[in-house]
Amino acid sequence: MRGMSKSFGSVHANRDVDLILYPGDVLGLLGENGAGKTTLMNMLFGTYAPDSGTIEIDGRPADISSSADALELGVGMVHQHFHLVPTLSVLDNLMIGRPGAGGRLDRTSAGKRLSEIGQRFGLELPPDAMVSDLAVGEQQRLEIVKALFRDARILILDEPTAVLTPLETEALFTALRAMAGDGLGVIFISHKLYEVKAITNRVVVLRLGRVTATIDDTTDTTERDLAELMCGHEIVPPEKPPQEPGDVLLELEGVATAGGSGVALRELSLDVRAGEIVGVAGVSGNGQLELAELIAGIQPLTGGDLRITGELVLYPEPRSIQELGVGRIPEDRLSTGLIGSLPLSDSMVLPRVHAPPFSRYGVLSHSRIRHFVETQIERFRIQTAGPHIRTGTLSGGNLQKALLARELAFEPVVVLAAQPTRGLDVGAMQFVHERFLELRGQGGAVLLISEDLEELFLLSDRLAVMYEGRIVEVLPIEEATVQRVGLLMAGVEDAA
Repeated sequence: MRGMSKSFGSVHANRDVDLILYPGDVLGLLGENGAGKTTLMNMLFGTYAPDSGTIEIDGRPADISSSADALELGVGMVHQHFHLVPTLSVLDNLMIGRPGAGGRLDRTSAGKRLSEIGQRFGLELPPDAMVSDLAVGEQQRLEIVKALFRDARILILDEPTAVLTPLETEALFTALRAMAGDGLGVIFISHKLYEVKAITNRVVVLRLGRVTATIDDTTDTTERDLAELMCGHEIVPPEKPPQEPGDVLLELEGVATAGGSGVALRELSLDVRAGEIVGVAGVSGNGQLELAELIAGIQPLTGGDLRITGELVLYPEPRSIQELGVGRIPEDRLSTGLIGSLPLSDSMVLPRVHAPPFSRYGVLSHSRIRHFVETQIERFRIQTAGPHIRTGTLSGGNLQKALLARELAFEPVVVLAAQPTRGLDVGAMQFVHERFLELRGQGGAVLLISEDLEELFLLSDRLAVMYEGRIVEVLPIEEATVQRVGLLMAGVEDAA
């Protein structure tokens, strides 16, 4: 890729970017949220047309005006948000859009091809399994197999480990090494710098849409070096000064839920006090999502008591929970946090648009909405062309900042944060952490649900570990070790 440039209105996503990929490369593409990584890859995959620049594949000019062109040229891309049909089988998802011999679908040949790819790269999948029944790691595996099924020789992976467990991540890395050994070129976008160190052999760093560094051998490069190249300055972890916790602001006593399609909570008790951050650790799927939804008023309470600032909440529902002073940062910022198809101004006021200052007697005040959003954009340094920009065009880090700005603007007493830094770069992650510590210092409370143990150990005053819908132990952070927490996450309750 030579001289690639792309603008969206007044925002320059890429400026004169060069990028070279060799056979057998696992090339790390790094940069802060909004640096232009995904935009650059979307031009390679045909999703966006460049304003200027040229692409050559195997030394020949490539005219890529659609993803079909890219696939035909051997370029495959696995996006952060999977593009699968959940109501179809693994094999059906692979065959979508593929011409069959004589107008007929050739399931036998497709099954053989799936088996070959699985054995060759360690990406085995059951052909008749419904996608909706697959674990997240298996769905991602299917996305990669889809690209290889279409004979991709260049594979773009955008934040591939954001939703994976450590075991699933290692399995992915084993597959990537096998692909590189087979002569494929892999472009690996990630904010987890220890993973970049573990899997890549070369690195390209973008900042504000430009290439600021190219490292042709990452052997002697440290994570700290990479972080400084990305952000342009040294990253210093935020300080967490000692603090005496105050009154209980959030209390769950023996709560239970029916479960439905998720995990049922069972006799779960936990409290969060003023001036403290309580972390919740657990392997994905052990009730963390249900816990967050219960507190937010989405999941019905079938037993036990929920109290906020001492007030018993008999029938929790989202608006009453919000009015009691709970700010919510949901796990999925685009499906349940913000609305991608709406302007940013709408997304940032939607939960409170029914009341002053944003409306009165059912009439919206567009001037007050615009003033509020412009103030938050400046305060939280959200990179956007303005409040009118479609929400879905913002980068992951800027979406998270918009969510934080919306929830913190109304001075919540408790912030319920589920996976708040998933997919964020080190700079954006530090920004989020600083906001939580500020709230803690002001006497607020944070319930931090995260699958990132490093984050939990950095911020938490106490650490609660979940397993199969229960909290198996709550530890002061001074008594918690990675080994002990890991055993508790696996269900070993006598982990001490």
